[in-house]
Amino acid sequence: MSETPTYIGFEAYTGHIPPSIPSAVQQATARFAVGRAARVSELPQFEQLRQIASDIRLHTIENMDTYLLRFEEKVTAAGGHVHWAATAEDARQIVLQIAREHNVKLAVKSKSMATEEIGLNHALETAGIEALETDLGEYIIQLAGTGPSHIIVPAIHLKKEEIAAIFSEKLGIDAPADPIELTRIAREILREKFLNAEMGVSGANFLIAETGTLVMVTNEGNGRMCTTMPDLHVAVVGIDKIIPDWESLTVFLKLLARSATGQKLSTYTQFITGPRRAEGEFGPKEFHIVLLDNGRSDVLKDPIGREVFKCIRCGACANVCPVYKNVGGFAYGWFISGPIGAIFAPQMLGTPTARELPYASTLCGACADVCPVKIPIPTILRHLRRRVAEGDQIAASTMPAPIAAAAKLSALALAQNWIYRFGARILPPVMALFTRDSWISSAPYPLNRWTKSRPLLAFTAGFRSWWKNRNAK
Repeated sequence: MSETPTYIGFEAYTGHIPPSIPSAVQQATARFAVGRAARVSELPQFEQLRQIASDIRLHTIENMDTYLLRFEEKVTAAGGHVHWAATAEDARQIVLQIAREHNVKLAVKSKSMATEEIGLNHALETAGIEALETDLGEYIIQLAGTGPSHIIVPAIHLKKEEIAAIFSEKLGIDAPADPIELTRIAREILREKFLNAEMGVSGANFLIAETGTLVMVTNEGNGRMCTTMPDLHVAVVGIDKIIPDWESLTVFLKLLARSATGQKLSTYTQFITGPRRAEGEFGPKEFHIVLLDNGRSDVLKDPIGREVFKCIRCGACANVCPVYKNVGGFAYGWFISGPIGAIFAPQMLGTPTARELPYASTLCGACADVCPVKIPIPTILRHLRRRVAEGDQIAASTMPAPIAAAAKLSALALAQNWIYRFGARILPPVMALFTRDSWISSAPYPLNRWTKSRPLLAFTAGFRSWWKNRNAK
């Protein structure tokens, strides 16, 4: 690859981060987890379907080139145009060129996480084209000036009062903290945009190689509005979204909504195979799809790490992750957060850029337990931690020298009982210098890497005495 995959950076995701993030995230993810459990219990063959889905995804990963070429052939036969984008810049320029050729002034967007990856909104706006997100959650965070904090619920960190405040500030209205009224306000604004847009931009959940069909799964009607009302539809989709055939799709549709939102099936499942065939039919006159690599081909070379491409973007792993639920999505610094982001970003961006993310996990395994396609997330996390610490055939070690030295000293201390006990005695008085009300808000290096984001509970030496005396009473 000639270009490092696009990294938007942490600052792009921190424009409006309220202090209520943990409680808002925990409430929402708890609802999703409960809903998932209920829907899964209604499907006796769920575990069997998980294994089938895993096998299909692995097969597709191993034969991705064959299926992508078949997909291109079918899209072309249906009257569509296929563009191959090796890098993020290639993808941006392809979309901009199409927009210029059609004199586009307004683009409405839906289901487009790949465009987050390549920074398309900024590119369009720089070119004088208004780019408007129409998924309600995406619309909210676009107004707020941040990126998504969850794969499927990008505004999961915001409560209705905060959303009302954003609407009031950005739209110049007195918006009430009522979800129904807030939705009505957004609908009225967006409806006019749908009617006037020259270009619709989307992503996709799946690409069916058998027929060249793009599949979009949503709970809002905006996806259909974006892809059928404008005369021009441009889809930007990662090459990893390819699946072999319609029979495979039936498996994934049984798993996706149940894992994501606790539904049996999403409200809208849209199938797009090329542009409309004749005047009077519903749909765009032109259909273009940009197949995005942006580093994916390099990740495919790693037999362990490449299993990240089995992901169907349900977000179930984040909903059960104790780390995600306490720090929220912005702490991951990229558009994909949670456990899947912790293994996706370091491979796509490289460990020099995202070396800390493999450590953003307790390795409890809850993510792997709920993953509908059985991605071995803890295994990949350990694999990437080893890459960061020791290096491998894909990347050299990126562990800072002081951290590496501290790790070796810690290993020595934990291996020698007397050193451990001595350290346990002297650490509390040292930590007391930085402690306020049992919390450390500003720790010395290297612990300050933690306290930059959240306070650290002060260390106490009471465990050994408790353990020794636990049966004395």
